[in-house]
Amino acid sequence: MPERPLNFVLFNPDEWRGDCVGCAGDPVVQTPNLDRLAAEGVRFDQCHVQHTVCSPSRAAFATGWYPHVRGHRTLWHLLRPDEPNLFRYLKQSGYDVRWYGKNDLLAPESFADSVTEAGSRGGHHGLAIPWTPDDPRYYSFLYGPSGDPREHHDYANVAAGTDFLRQRHDQPFCLFLPLSSPHPPYSAPEPFHTMYDPERLPSLRPVGGDDLPIYHRRIRETRRLNELDDTVMRQIRAVYLGMISYSDWLLGELLRALDETGLAENTVVIAFSDHGDWAGDYGLVEKWPSALDDTLTRVPFVARLPGGARGHVVADLVEVFDLMPTVLDLADIAPRHSHFARSLVPQLRGEPGDPQRAAFAEGGYDPREPHCFEGHVGGDQWLRSPGHIYSPKAGLQQSDPLSVCRATMIRTATHKLVRRPLERSELYDLQSDPNESRNLYDDPAYAAVQRDLERRLLDWAIQTADVTPFDENPRGHRGP
Repeated sequence: MPERPLNFVLFNPDEWRGDCVGCAGDPVVQTPNLDRLAAEGVRFDQCHVQHTVCSPSRAAFATGWYPHVRGHRTLWHLLRPDEPNLFRYLKQSGYDVRWYGKNDLLAPESFADSVTEAGSRGGHHGLAIPWTPDDPRYYSFLYGPSGDPREHHDYANVAAGTDFLRQRHDQPFCLFLPLSSPHPPYSAPEPFHTMYDPERLPSLRPVGGDDLPIYHRRIRETRRLNELDDTVMRQIRAVYLGMISYSDWLLGELLRALDETGLAENTVVIAFSDHGDWAGDYGLVEKWPSALDDTLTRVPFVARLPGGARGHVVADLVEVFDLMPTVLDLADIAPRHSHFARSLVPQLRGEPGDPQRAAFAEGGYDPREPHCFEGHVGGDQWLRSPGHIYSPKAGLQQSDPLSVCRATMIRTATHKLVRRPLERSELYDLQSDPNESRNLYDDPAYAAVQRDLERRLLDWAIQTADVTPFDENPRGHRGP
């Protein structure tokens, strides 16, 4: 282990699902740079997020809290100054914290004491929907190519990061790159947009039956996805894979800068995402706030520690919010708040994972909290504007709140249970049904499994219900 403080580079693409990685077994997608990082470090094969929407997932990985602990369950309730976050710990311990890319994590007033410099470079392309409103592809998120790779806003943010790496560094640093791709709309710069032939892709996960939650059917109806054939869905998947390969190319630019500056010898690189994307599976696109299948919860998590293990694969479950204690452990910073995540430093040094560990996630809203739903009045009601790409999503949540009701998930190495008090719950045998296509909830043959998982889920809910601050208040009375 190097004696001087470690630097950190956190490469955080948005919506990159965990099975779409070359070294994770995808037979088509090309991810040579993430594959290289895994060969030089550690890959966590079963890393799962705590929420399948951007802001709640990011609040979790910056705190080690599950979203329900402090109500971080929406796109608009971000980490505030009275709450801990990974970047504040680093900055207050002497780190130069640079942030180039999207936010969806900190409230505006939290940046001053958490980040040295933050901003998004290059703007957004603002591509128009390429289909006419009467075309069933209009709401599919399938767009045309987005121009030159070096004109994309993700490239601009990575370029800001590599420029920073090439500067003189008088203090340890953390470079955080929260990028936009491969988040929909499905569009990538050329040659990545047409990099994959839709006809040569493996079969997509089929449309589910009536035993699945109602959002499956309602999303297909409101987005007119049920009018699209497999050809369009495969084209969506092909472009999504192209977006992933573009993100991987950007990772390569970053790794090259680290090599050229000599910083690779003392810099921890962690590449991970905040959640996945359906990208045509189940006849669906994008994601849904209460959906908790593996296509959305499983993400890449690859870390390279100078002097650490090389080519090590951890097959056991971990959770993406393990990022926070792992970084603080490597920086020798003790957190001053209660949390539920685990440091992965032992695994970065070659130790195995915990085969008994389960992953937990949650999502959705309660009908009594209208301020949480997308498209709510006074917030982002513009999402419901006719013709807006997100209007079907916001409209469905407003008109049918049970389609996005609260849900919690426990996933073990062999089974998954999703509990929805107001809608259809789910149970899957992941050994015989890895695609989660047969809902076994209330199946008598799985009664013992269901009972055990529901007990564990209840215990988790009790043990993570809240956190107690470290500071204390005096109990005595004080006079005027």
